Amino acid sequence: MVICADTSFLISFYGNDVNTPPAIAWSAVNSEVIYISSLNRFELINALRFAECRKSIAPGNAGLFSSQFETDILGGRLIEKVCNLADVLAEATRLSAAHTLSGGHRGFDILHVAAARIIGATHFLTFDVNQKRLAKAAGLKLPI
Repeated sequence: MVICADTSFLISFYGNDVNTPPAIAWSAVNSEVIYISSLNRFELINALRFAECRKSIAPGNAGLFSSQFETDILGGRLIEKVCNLADVLAEATRLSAAHTLSGGHRGFDILHVAAARIIGATHFLTFDVNQKRLAKAAGLKLPI
């Protein structure tokens, strides 16, 4: 089993939102490694900074939550897989052509699903309902 996570799962796990309790609960009973891409790292860190800028998280929490994320990478709970951007974009283009007109998928959501497929994921963690539809259509299992 290869599990990849979308940023919606990561922001809930490392941040503080309505999906934080289910993200923590899932992680507490699942010890499998979670694979991420460089796209996840960028989007998560930026989302945390943006949340602090908007004052939806307390001052200093962007750095605190980012440190917790980095600690999990160093500890091996998360593994950042390097993906060839051209391969990810080719898969994203294919997914977009097959699913965006009928499903209305956003670009970054498609990129995360494409990266998961390039990494070889079998399972995909996301709280985004529309992205779940795309991941399922792309052949990924949804454990939450």
